[in-house]
Amino acid sequence: MSVRYERMNEEIKKTISEIIKEMKDPRICEMTTIMSVDVTNDLKQAKVMVSVYDKDDQLRKDTVDALNHGSGFITRELGRRMQLRALPKLQFKLDSSIEYSVHISQIIDSLHKDDK
Repeated sequence: MSVRYERMNEEIKKTISEIIKEMKDPRICEMTTIMSVDVTNDLKQAKVMVSVYDKDDQLRKDTVDALNHGSGFITRELGRRMQLRALPKLQFKLDSSIEYSVHISQIIDSLHKDDK
């Protein structure tokens, strides 16, 4: 991937994070983090990976659903703040890599407790 696209992905990620923090939607969990943004080469679509730090699976799914529902607003704000020529269609997906790594860490810790 070219440096230009990597830079754009990072800038879009940072801007979407700011927009989400400012949103007043009660369905969006406060512990929501944008993990990565992957914009296609033609700038038509962007896959936004979202991590929601909460034990409740339903709350995490509801947060992603709320973000997908508000994607039009987020796209408009993105265009206004970044002044992009082409605005990608945003698709939010749940990223469970943090939860998975915490789970693996707990398993490893439990194995070490048995050694003691």
